[in-house]
Amino acid sequence: MAYFVAGTPEFAAYWRDLQWAQDYARMNREVMMARFQRVIEKHLVGGKPTKPLLSVNCHHNYAEKEVHYGEEVYVTRKGAVRARETDYGIIPGSMGAKSYIVKGKGNSESYCSCSHGAGRAMSRNKAKNAFTLDDLIKQTQGVECRKDEGVLDEIPAAYKSIDQVMANQSDLVEVVATLKQVVCVKG
Repeated sequence: MAYFVAGTPEFAAYWRDLQWAQDYARMNREVMMARFQRVIEKHLVGGKPTKPLLSVNCHHNYAEKEVHYGEEVYVTRKGAVRARETDYGIIPGSMGAKSYIVKGKGNSESYCSCSHGAGRAMSRNKAKNAFTLDDLIKQTQGVECRKDEGVLDEIPAAYKSIDQVMANQSDLVEVVATLKQVVCVKG
């Protein structure tokens, strides 16, 4: 397994570049949200400015330097987001399931982390072989999205139940809002 040793020039260069990439991703999300807000204002509220009740911008799959148990550590959250008591997060289901806006509970045993989504129940290849285009159309009924072979591996049945995932992490987050999927944009 390859890794960089903390305190070396190679690690410092890696960490600097990683932070740059994460900052770029955060700023990209900010730009997308600002553009989305302008579309809403233009087309849904007659050009009047709006003020969101809550704006959530959280990383998924990233690394951070934090203090846990009195020690400064590097935390890599793969499949997770930070869930301190002051953090809001987005936990999406599949392209046919509901998603959640959550507030962290600051559970120290989880390093103040929670799942960042339903997670796959089967591999992309297995999903492509197990389901048909008709299955995809049925499972995404009522959701405006691509319904073609190119997204068959994203079929809702390829993912774990978001309801079970949320029940399993009730000690990590509280649900602030439940969102019903109406539009899903995939690659």
